[in-house]
Amino acid sequence: MKVLGITTQQEFYVGSKERNFRINEFLVVQDVQGDLIGEVVEAQTFNRYIPLNVYGDFIDASVIESMKALGYDVDEETIYVAKLRLLEEALYPVETGSDVRIPRFSEIKNLMLRTKIEDGLCLGVIRNTDTLYEECEEEYKDLLYTFEEQGLVKQKELPYIMDLKSMHHYPHIGVFGGSGSGKSFGLRVFLEELMQKGIPTIVLDPHYEMDFSDTPEYLKEEKKDFKGSFKCLQVGVHVGVKFEDLSAGDLKNLLDASSPLSDAMNNVVDVLFKNRDSYLSFSNRLQALTEAQEEGSIQRIQQKIDNAKNNDEKEAWEFRKDLFTQYDKTCPYNSVKGILWRLRRLYNEGIFSKDSRDIENYLKDGLLVVIQGSTRILQVYSTYLLNNIYHKRREFKDAQYKKAEAEYFPPFIVVTDEAHNFAPKGYESPSKSILKEISQEGRKYGVFLALATQRPTLLDETITAQLNTKLIFRTVRASDIDTIKEETDITSEEAKRLPYLRTGDVFISSAVVGRTIFARIRAAYTISPHTQNPFDELKMKKDEDDEKLMRIVLDKLPIAEMDILDTIREIEKDEKVSFTIEEFTQKLENLYKKKLIGREETIFGYRYIKL
Repeated sequence: MKVLGITTQQEFYVGSKERNFRINEFLVVQDVQGDLIGEVVEAQTFNRYIPLNVYGDFIDASVIESMKALGYDVDEETIYVAKLRLLEEALYPVETGSDVRIPRFSEIKNLMLRTKIEDGLCLGVIRNTDTLYEECEEEYKDLLYTFEEQGLVKQKELPYIMDLKSMHHYPHIGVFGGSGSGKSFGLRVFLEELMQKGIPTIVLDPHYEMDFSDTPEYLKEEKKDFKGSFKCLQVGVHVGVKFEDLSAGDLKNLLDASSPLSDAMNNVVDVLFKNRDSYLSFSNRLQALTEAQEEGSIQRIQQKIDNAKNNDEKEAWEFRKDLFTQYDKTCPYNSVKGILWRLRRLYNEGIFSKDSRDIENYLKDGLLVVIQGSTRILQVYSTYLLNNIYHKRREFKDAQYKKAEAEYFPPFIVVTDEAHNFAPKGYESPSKSILKEISQEGRKYGVFLALATQRPTLLDETITAQLNTKLIFRTVRASDIDTIKEETDITSEEAKRLPYLRTGDVFISSAVVGRTIFARIRAAYTISPHTQNPFDELKMKKDEDDEKLMRIVLDKLPIAEMDILDTIREIEKDEKVSFTIEEFTQKLENLYKKKLIGREETIFGYRYIKL
């Protein structure tokens, strides 16, 4: 292998007639400046059937001439040419004709493996490092499996180990990829690694898929049990907000997440909400004020008091009168009504039925806590939850700095899928406000983000800019690819490959490494509850229904067409199942077509019989 053509301090061409090149593999140039390590960014093969001058954009005249000068027969031999980019810029342009060789593991170990297994997250393998894998230490071997075309395959390339401790300096992770790219699978692997390290983690799960209870069939022999490492909690069922613990600011965030508040509505909360209010006391105050405002004047309210039928009714209208006197001018009727409607909506969704104490305790125990619910309900609840636990962690660290006493709260990671719904670009939302604060200041307090989305273009730009490590799976949309190119160090050649990546292949752009690594995510130790193919599910349901119907009709065969009504009545009496004549006839016909029962023709019509 030789350096070809005109060179620079950064990029140049390499040629060979014995060995083909692979994109993203590493090579060592033996230059007069010393050994220089580079990465293949483009590769082509040429032979006498494809003249070199056809590829004018890739190969220039200087490359062809230097090939001939170095002894290549460009008109007869198959020639392999690659563009090599040095990892560190050389002092001078590389000499044409310099030898190029495959590196030894010891030469690039510090580039590939920046941390030990016990200190990092083993997410997969680094592509095209199989020759280096043979030389690496035993501690880096046989760590994982990957899915390839031939199925599950034992590790045969260097592991990709994300340096967990480096998040203190380079915080926050982005996971980008289109539908079916392996993004959710990669997120699952990332969460499995966090659980194995005992890192406190909050996961917002709008798809109800981040359950780690089930082991896939392919790993039954090497089963890993995560049941004691995570908790799945549903908003309104297991967790919620204790109303008495809310401040006016918390309540406004919750109500705003439910439906945006006007300035007048914000003022209603500031004026009417009292410290330590319960849901009942606050909603009753709002209801009483709206009823008084509907009367329209003090005189009409006084009439209600005068005409009260009993003492309770009189006291109730006197209470309304006091509220009307104090708040009518500062709290417009429509705004009060709007707050009451939003409050009741949250109450009906169960937000105020539980508290968040369990989440805090689980985080202190180092567990991964999966919060499940619809996207809208998670937007509402996460606004309160993240504000609450982030500021508890912040208060602890501030007190520690001031050498004051404070209750311990651990560092933690916030993970969410469909992140563009929680931190949208172009408009404000309460959950976006706290996520933006964490993205900009969380590093100092040990609070980090891992945000996954199919649409990075729709994610808030301030937050996207703070994601120091980005895992980029297959992406097809041009606008998303443009965003990725702007926000990462991914090259134009790598960007062209994004729409064609296989499921599970990923470019990892990391500020820690300072360049993009091409990797493949390992096989997960657990499986999503939604992995069953919907068409398999449909077939299973049909088979199940057929089996149930066969059990019902088997001992009633043969069934003649003229006896169908009597048979239906008998089934209804015995099995408590009802059919119309048309439905039952169709079901018998289906069983016949599937060759589960027979059918014969008689002078009185068809008769269904046992096979």
